[in-house]
Amino acid sequence: MTSTPHAVPVAATATGEQHLSADLAMDAVTLHVGDLELMSSYYASALALTPIEERTRAGGEVHRVLGRGTVPFVRLISTPGLPAVDPRQAGLFHTAFLFEDQASLAGTVLRAAQDPRSRFVGSSDHLVSEAFYFTDPEGNGIELYRDRPRDAWTWAGGQVAMDTLYLDPDAYLRTHLTEDVATSPGLRPGIVGHVHLQVGDVESARRFYVDTLGFETTVGSHPGALFAAAGGYHHHVAMNTWNSRGAGPRATALGLADVAITVPGREDLEALTARLRAAGSQFADEGRSVRIEDPWGTPVSASLPGTSTEELLAR
Repeated sequence: MTSTPHAVPVAATATGEQHLSADLAMDAVTLHVGDLELMSSYYASALALTPIEERTRAGGEVHRVLGRGTVPFVRLISTPGLPAVDPRQAGLFHTAFLFEDQASLAGTVLRAAQDPRSRFVGSSDHLVSEAFYFTDPEGNGIELYRDRPRDAWTWAGGQVAMDTLYLDPDAYLRTHLTEDVATSPGLRPGIVGHVHLQVGDVESARRFYVDTLGFETTVGSHPGALFAAAGGYHHHVAMNTWNSRGAGPRATALGLADVAITVPGREDLEALTARLRAAGSQFADEGRSVRIEDPWGTPVSASLPGTSTEELLAR
């Protein structure tokens, strides 16, 4: 049930024991939600997702996975009664869903824009990608995007050129929306392309996500933000302090419950645990997955492909 990187070309080999594998893939993001039926219906309507799996844990806590085909996009954990998402705290800035072409992206953007529960917050040409941004009914950020071909990206000094240029959403839909994706966008595949986090300070984020976990910096000069990836992608994770500068450990609340990645083999997990031990970090090695918390208490898990539904839902 882990996602596969079919929409993201990657380098042929891993970059070494100090870095995560080039064949890394982002897995579904897990969210604590206050109203499971509302949030399920929103993601079904706005992003054309369908239920993949559901489990009820001891105490009645429901875990529900939604995606396209067999590829999970989100895992929703029903946790009514928790405080609402606080946009000033560390946590999720947005989950970014990657589509294979402009028509697939346009079809999903139309669906999201037509759902009255969506809040559209902008669109941008980032040079490496074209992106549209929304907020779900409980305040979780969403990015819908497609990548430009890698040979169109510009690299200098080991960093990729990215920008935030105006992208006209109406013109984009007029140009790229086709009849088939307008009526059935869910037939087109997609994956979780990257996850963008809010953190308290960039340097602590760099030490954890780059120096310890093993991502490689791809943009380190943007004010208040850091972008990092494996295998020459523009970014699999990003961290910013635009709303959360100085934030301390996260309180228990709705919103982000887990950032998940998939690595090819057990040797990748062993290299990761070696880096964690060298950094003096506490972690849990469960054989098929390794779990750790970032400096703000956000759980991060790295798992092997084919990890069972039960294991994934138990995270």
